[in-house]
Amino acid sequence: MTDGSAVPLRPDQFDRYRRHLTLPGFGLDGQQRLLDSSVLLIGAGGLGCPSAQYLAAAGVGTIGLIDDDVVDASNLQRQILYSTEDVGRPKVEVAKERLEGLNPDVTIRAIRTRLDSSNALELFADYDVIVDGTDNFPTRYLTNDACVLLGKPNVHGSIFRFEGQASVFDSPNGPCYRCLYPEPPPPGAVPSCAEGGVLGILPGTVALVQATETLKLLTGLGRSLSGRLLHYDALEMAWREFKMKKDPDCPICGENPTIRELIDYEGFCGMPAREGQEIEQIRLCSAAEYATRRDGGEKIVLLDVRESDEVERAKIGGTQWIPLGELEARIGELTAARSSPIVVYCHHGGRSEKAVRLLLERGFSGVENLDGGIEAWSLTVDPSVPRY
Repeated sequence: MTDGSAVPLRPDQFDRYRRHLTLPGFGLDGQQRLLDSSVLLIGAGGLGCPSAQYLAAAGVGTIGLIDDDVVDASNLQRQILYSTEDVGRPKVEVAKERLEGLNPDVTIRAIRTRLDSSNALELFADYDVIVDGTDNFPTRYLTNDACVLLGKPNVHGSIFRFEGQASVFDSPNGPCYRCLYPEPPPPGAVPSCAEGGVLGILPGTVALVQATETLKLLTGLGRSLSGRLLHYDALEMAWREFKMKKDPDCPICGENPTIRELIDYEGFCGMPAREGQEIEQIRLCSAAEYATRRDGGEKIVLLDVRESDEVERAKIGGTQWIPLGELEARIGELTAARSSPIVVYCHHGGRSEKAVRLLLERGFSGVENLDGGIEAWSLTVDPSVPRY
């Protein structure tokens, strides 16, 4: 970002940004700062879509969008950059088209890749502000750590069901995400939005807070959310503010940091490990492998640990159902299968991993985790099982 020195705008830019130019304290200097600035959005989903639209409309000069996903029909309820005909297309490609049509002044960089420890520092280095629109803990912690190591402000947002939160983590000037949550949650402890649901309009509300904070950081206007966490309850239409302080014992931004390089968190953050990444003591069984073994006559107990509403939406035939939260109390129902193969599944594999670990600790042998959960079953074995 430049020093914000005023440079004459083109006549068409005066027309486009007229309402900014007349704002007290904003004016030509503020608009020029936006045009000279750069923002990287992590995720082109529910939070990333509205954030990107408002930042592009405001005239942020360079916007990077990183996402390796394609548009799915289930996205359309909340990811407002996409339409029905975009299903199956890479999100960043569609987003680039829409945003360039919205404002030709803005350079859109479509980065179709998965953010991980090998590329985060390099990708973040070229941007003034990082906007975290991720929907999972591994990427959230990775984003935080990379921002701290590079000294980049991290505009955070997260959503779940009917609630959301937002803040600015701006180390070393204020607390980072780890000052609030030092360690990732254990596998299966927190359901994803896919498992728990999300009100379609909720991401827009939280994303607008993120976009507002980003513009304030870029222009130097107002008081940022650094040191404050804003919580939103859509059902109550209520906002609450929580004060945050920098933790002197924070493992990455504290006085004696123990984290000095990036790592990937998939294996212990409620998500299945990536290909080639082992999970200690747990054997993964692919959907295709389970189908082959079952059809070949092998007697396998298939254990479903999802919630009742999920079972009503979709299930695999021949399943024994015990919700994860009840598994320890009802473990006696599996006594007869203590020496038999047991394959456990949930939606994507996080909760079932926790169930497998519990069963192994209780002396069960031959317990396996269905890799990718019922989602993988629908995609690779039986498409008649609905996806959700």
